[in-house]
Amino acid sequence: MSAFQSAYQEEQQRLQEVIVEIDRQLERLRGIPVYTGHDFTEQVLEAGREEKRQALAKSLPEPYFGRLDFQENGVGERKRLYIGKVGLDKEEAGEYPLVIDWRAPVASLFYSFTGGTEPASFEAPEGIIEGLVYLKRNVVIRKQILERVSDTYDRESGGPAVSDEFLVYRLGENKDHRLRDIVSTIQAEQDQIIRAARNTALIIQGVAGSGKTTVALHRLAYLLYQYKEQVSADKMIIFAPNLMFLDYISDVLPELGVGDIQQRTFADWAAEQLDIHVTSQDRLETMAQWFEGDPRLGTPDVDGHTSGRYKGSLELMKLIQTCVETLEAGALPGDDFSPWDGAVLPRETIAEWYFKEYRPYPLAKRKERVLTRIHRWVEMELKKSPSAAVMKERKKKAAQREKSYAGKWPKFEPLALYKMLFGAVKSSGLWPEELTSAIPDSVKSATRSDLKQNVVREEDLPGLLYFHCLLNDIASDQRFDHIVIDEAQDFSPFQVAVLDMYVRGHSFTILGDLSQGIHAYRGVHAWEEMSSLFSEENTAYYALTRSYRSTMEIIEFANRVLENGVRSDLLAVPVFRSGDAVRLISYSDPAMREEDIKQAMRALLEKEYRTVAVLTRTLQEAKALHAALNPEWPELNLIDGSEQTYQGGLSILPVYLSKGFEFDAVVMADADTNHYADKAWDAKLMYVGCTRALHELWLLHGTHVPRYVDAEPSEIVAKGWPPA
Repeated sequence: MSAFQSAYQEEQQRLQEVIVEIDRQLERLRGIPVYTGHDFTEQVLEAGREEKRQALAKSLPEPYFGRLDFQENGVGERKRLYIGKVGLDKEEAGEYPLVIDWRAPVASLFYSFTGGTEPASFEAPEGIIEGLVYLKRNVVIRKQILERVSDTYDRESGGPAVSDEFLVYRLGENKDHRLRDIVSTIQAEQDQIIRAARNTALIIQGVAGSGKTTVALHRLAYLLYQYKEQVSADKMIIFAPNLMFLDYISDVLPELGVGDIQQRTFADWAAEQLDIHVTSQDRLETMAQWFEGDPRLGTPDVDGHTSGRYKGSLELMKLIQTCVETLEAGALPGDDFSPWDGAVLPRETIAEWYFKEYRPYPLAKRKERVLTRIHRWVEMELKKSPSAAVMKERKKKAAQREKSYAGKWPKFEPLALYKMLFGAVKSSGLWPEELTSAIPDSVKSATRSDLKQNVVREEDLPGLLYFHCLLNDIASDQRFDHIVIDEAQDFSPFQVAVLDMYVRGHSFTILGDLSQGIHAYRGVHAWEEMSSLFSEENTAYYALTRSYRSTMEIIEFANRVLENGVRSDLLAVPVFRSGDAVRLISYSDPAMREEDIKQAMRALLEKEYRTVAVLTRTLQEAKALHAALNPEWPELNLIDGSEQTYQGGLSILPVYLSKGFEFDAVVMADADTNHYADKAWDAKLMYVGCTRALHELWLLHGTHVPRYVDAEPSEIVAKGWPPA
């Protein structure tokens, strides 16, 4: 009998034993009547039983995905440890569980062990534990059926290292319309990030396809497991670029058994904090401004005076802080307070309350406290009135004067002060005019015009939110235990600095790819813009350079786009998964463009890919092409940025909306100099489009391709249509 047959039979027998045990435990738990009474102890016991029922039911179709044979130094025989999404105990006491949760300390060995005969170790609560790994085995179980057994390391066979064979097998599978978990294929460098300490701002630079988003989601599941007494799911939040992307990633956390984590866009969340309305139309208009111009001119230039860059800068943050400090110093009215003739509360007394007693409070709360204290003083003085009639008259006069006095204070409202900052309303001497002279004229003029019409744009939200934080308390129930920022290269330093006020212990996972920084008009151009916000001991930087998404040919082609067009060294290292060459196809005739694109789609759809995308340079072109292709493919989805869900299947969309997604095959329409200029920003757009493809990438183009597209035939590039 071959070693493979023996291993398969061994795992088949083990699987049946586990399924029988799960069934037995489930049957017993389901046989216990559900407690619905009011006894607290019984309620706790019932919650524990229900949690166990759900865990058993979830694990029944696929109880585990890996096995690790490990012998701890000086402690008995080797143990067979089975790793799964959900940890399961045997009903009777044993040395180790039936299935070990992938987040448990010992399970880290399954991910961190990279082969060799040297001892391996993992960090347990009791300290570092060392020992020898004898076997690392991946198994694929679907609906209780054992489909695949793959030994990626076997000490006794003399294998020198962990094999990528199983990873390559999983990467070769076709995509559906959702991001999936990667618990069975987490790599050592990904596992290091997932298990990093909690109170740290992790900044992750990850090349396209390196699994950044998935790693961040697995990190949330790990933090909830590891720090269950200190963090809760409803105090975690994921910020993603748009609602469609949130829909795309929405299945991962439930698959990992994690619920209740908030998933929002920054704009929606910030507008809710401020109780203002920001339309999604603003985001679409902004993208149209930057991407829908004449493609031959390329993307517009960006500098520090670009509105989104300035409003996302720490420069504006410091200006707002100075304005609030100036406001604080001059907010107190200059007069004594007299509720009626003959009664005076000296300004010095009020100043004592405002500047000393209530100094720890933020300005809005401090104003409220001072006015309440004045009202209490008035009530005490009223009691000294000589008669009821006099008291009544004084009370009426005092109410009027209290209202008048309160009106002399500035309005500590974020939008009112923001309008003053940009000159949309007069500052009434609250701060000197020269204080705001540092705001670029173009930014001030455009923003003033918007604010006079009560138009608030997404780029205004960090400044408004910072005013809000400086003026008001952040309530405990508004603070987060952990924040994930996806596509963070499109976030501004100001956004992150404000979010740091809402999170405990600088606990962030900040992930992105500078090479995909196509929203340069608002995002960061270097990670130092983010890391400078935190002290050295509160931040850590990781680089994920291996790309698991695309074939070697696609990755190497995309790398050349970066090297030639961006002069970037943030290049991807492909996993050894070879496929078809990237195909460059010149339109047979400009008039035949639509017919050539149809021919490309027909050829790719014959291969039974689940997801195929046509990427255009602009939304206008996507709409026109959709109208032309729709009669042949009625199921073709036009993605214009307003969607809230991602349908999968066949899609057409502008390249700038494709970031974050992946498709089995991609057709880049119009990959020529009429659509992509010789600019680094345009090269990044091309790079984003190319790296959406898992298995096949076709670039259709007019007469000339951009300089950064290597069009010469080679092992990774083929020219013209494939042979019939």
